[in-house]
Amino acid sequence: MSSYHRINGHGHLLPYPEDIPAFMRKKKLFWVDEDRKFMRQGDWKRPVTDPSFFLEEKLEWMTENNIQHEVILNLSQLYANGLERSLAKETIQFQNDFNASVQRKYPYKFTCGFVVQPAHMEDALAEIERCVVHHNMTLLCLPTHFTSETGDWISVASPEAAPIWELANEYSLSIQIHPYDAQKMVGLKDQFWRFHLIWMCAQTADTYHCYSLLDFPDKYPDTKVCFAHGNQFGQMNIGRRQQGFDGRPDLFENTTSPRKNIHHPNVFFDTLVHDVLSFEILIRRQSIRQIVAGLDDPYPLGEMSNVPNSYPGKVIDEAVNTGIITEKDRELIWTDNVLRWIGKEWIGVGM
Repeated sequence: MSSYHRINGHGHLLPYPEDIPAFMRKKKLFWVDEDRKFMRQGDWKRPVTDPSFFLEEKLEWMTENNIQHEVILNLSQLYANGLERSLAKETIQFQNDFNASVQRKYPYKFTCGFVVQPAHMEDALAEIERCVVHHNMTLLCLPTHFTSETGDWISVASPEAAPIWELANEYSLSIQIHPYDAQKMVGLKDQFWRFHLIWMCAQTADTYHCYSLLDFPDKYPDTKVCFAHGNQFGQMNIGRRQQGFDGRPDLFENTTSPRKNIHHPNVFFDTLVHDVLSFEILIRRQSIRQIVAGLDDPYPLGEMSNVPNSYPGKVIDEAVNTGIITEKDRELIWTDNVLRWIGKEWIGVGM
């Protein structure tokens, strides 16, 4: 057992099958089989690979793995990209109410996020107000990209999404940026899990590109933003971005240098980069203080013990064992840094 609190900054939950509204299955938006073997959406399905996809089993999994608190993100399948307005509103309200119920029932175990759909801006702003005021939620989950009402793909770090950032800044929200729907953006054959293994990383790097060039960290100084999966491609890409910025200034009018916001105290990255060399780049690029523990449980791309050569916290431990970080650094990553990102100062009461 560790002497410090282990807080996982990137986790997920599925509702139990009976908790999903009938309209979502009827319209093939999202549902879970009664035997809990598959989650489904339209003609798509994905196996439920661990019991800890569900709440009571998640609590047991946390105890077994010495995790005192988890940040629960929204379900990527329910970003509502491309859905017409009323259906998007119903879908998003369902998942936000579900997350709120989990946080309300287990406030010392879970900090839960809520999501909005930027294509329907009036509803998005109203949903932020509802979740903050009614549900006391302070973590806004945003997709890296969304589809406009005309069908164009837009980065969430864009002027089109500015009203969301302005309201988030007003409420001093923590924000988590996570990719999905890559196969809808990229015209490639869906094979070898390429959209999860390659293109989701590219989506995150693309939005980080816009986020830093448009100086969102200083434009919205009361938000604290964490990029999923360590923004792994974006860390390696900074030199190329700087070269382009310096070599073609005509393409970067009214923007800031890609290096300006490195080490920014309000910009965080989770640890889920899967190998210690990538982790070392992340640490050297962004500094220890901006890195938060993130497991992406219970998905098989997360640090799960049912995946060969994996377990929760593996890459952090490997970084300690290879001398990349110290024992004290590990504590910061698991505890203090996560608390700074989600805007909480308490540790341990009821945990």
